[in-house]
Amino acid sequence: MTDTAVNRPAAGKPGLRIGTAPDSWGVWFPDDPKQVPWQRFLDEVVDAGYSWIELGPYGYLPTDPHQLEDELGSRGLKLSAGTVFTGFHKGEDQWQRAWDQALAVAGLAAKLGAEHLVVIPDLWRSDATSEVLESRTLTDEQWAKLAAGHDRLGKALLEEFGVKQQFHSHADSHIGTTREVLRFLDETDPRYTNLCLDTGHFAYYGGDSVKLIEQRPERIGYLHLKQVDPSLLFDVLKNDVPFATAVAQGIMIEPPHGVPELAPVIEETAKIDTDIFAIIEQDMYGCELDRPLPIARRTREHIFGCTHLARIR
Repeated sequence: MTDTAVNRPAAGKPGLRIGTAPDSWGVWFPDDPKQVPWQRFLDEVVDAGYSWIELGPYGYLPTDPHQLEDELGSRGLKLSAGTVFTGFHKGEDQWQRAWDQALAVAGLAAKLGAEHLVVIPDLWRSDATSEVLESRTLTDEQWAKLAAGHDRLGKALLEEFGVKQQFHSHADSHIGTTREVLRFLDETDPRYTNLCLDTGHFAYYGGDSVKLIEQRPERIGYLHLKQVDPSLLFDVLKNDVPFATAVAQGIMIEPPHGVPELAPVIEETAKIDTDIFAIIEQDMYGCELDRPLPIARRTREHIFGCTHLARIR
């Protein structure tokens, strides 16, 4: 394949839509005194040069659709996705919990034009307390429950809201390594369940994002762009450091100082579909309030400086 072919975006569009998220401002919870107030977050997103954002934890931004539409519209911002958390491997009783979240989050996001719901699996180790909650691996029976639950959720989201489910592998969760992600894809239906490929979380367990995109292009529905600090990663893994502690230590590092390189990820994904969102995230929970804005600005400048297959709108 020639360099021209590699760099030619699908459908002749100018590149992936680049956005950001409350996570890049250290927001993990709907309400926490350590976090930046939501009004300041929205103002700083604009200052940093973005026009697309995610909803973040439900309840952080206003949940009244008219208020949220006014707040975003007055700043020229648009919504790409919401987020929910699921634990389908635990059994049938998890369905109602997932659907109750979906009714609230997808219901709000869809009213503002978002077409995606990022779905994060429950962690085997708590990100709030670092307590080990269950086994790190799933039995075959749990795998079957996990896959069936996500396909059911994805089908319901499409039918009820016209929203696509994008599954997010995660550090300290049961789906993190390359083999686990591939098994998840093999056991789920591409009509209802695809990936939010988070480049940082995938690299956390040694995953190669570009290779995964090349192998399963039809399953890439959404991107989270972040980098892992490779000089810290092996200490984290060797010493079994909980993910939340690793975040406090700076495991998710400002680009371009970590891995993977983001330009090849963007360029490989652009060959699939340039309507795919690439949302910048940098896990920084507990950070000082003045820290996120300069990083967000520099990260946007880095991405637009390293590839021409990126766009703001």
